[in-house]
Amino acid sequence: MSLTRIHNFSVSLDGFASGEPQSAEAPFGHAGQRLHQWMMATQSWDASGTAGVDNAFAQQHDPGIGAEIMGANKFGPPGWPDDQDWKGWWGPNPPFHTPVYVLTHHVRPPIEMEGGTTFHFLEATPAEALETARAAADGQDVRIGGGATVVRDFLAAGLVDHMHLVQVPIVLGRGVRVWDGLEGIDEGFDVEVVSSPSGVTHFTFTRKVPS
Repeated sequence: MSLTRIHNFSVSLDGFASGEPQSAEAPFGHAGQRLHQWMMATQSWDASGTAGVDNAFAQQHDPGIGAEIMGANKFGPPGWPDDQDWKGWWGPNPPFHTPVYVLTHHVRPPIEMEGGTTFHFLEATPAEALETARAAADGQDVRIGGGATVVRDFLAAGLVDHMHLVQVPIVLGRGVRVWDGLEGIDEGFDVEVVSSPSGVTHFTFTRKVPS
């Protein structure tokens, strides 16, 4: 059975994975890029970036992934379903290079992009979406790409096998929080913690194997 994985998922000290309000000009709202600066400074993002702890985690994002599931707010800003020309934030050659399943109430035909990425639009439960993505992944793992609401829904449904979460030392105060309603979720995982000189802290959640 393939694994369900989350990688490079950044949250603030107060648990927000995105700011507000989201718009075409501000994909992460008032958070800007502050949650992701640690990743953008690594060699995995930019060849001139840093090696070390952050890069070691960042480069685990792609290997072994055969499909991704993301939420509507990761695919586009509010109102994107009304724009038939909208094809995501990433230009003609998105960085996924796999089938990508966008969870939305506004289903539309698939969009085939350069580099092997095809966006499919589903109205489905987490379990239904995962079944579809696993079939497309052809034995490889499925990545849950976010945003926070989708990550929270998959955690609540007990469908996450591995999660790499990065706590960034900023306080956002408002936005979309990942942990709401997930009291005690950590009890189902082995949790490892690694601090980085950049100031972020890496948390690795690995699902416990039933004894």
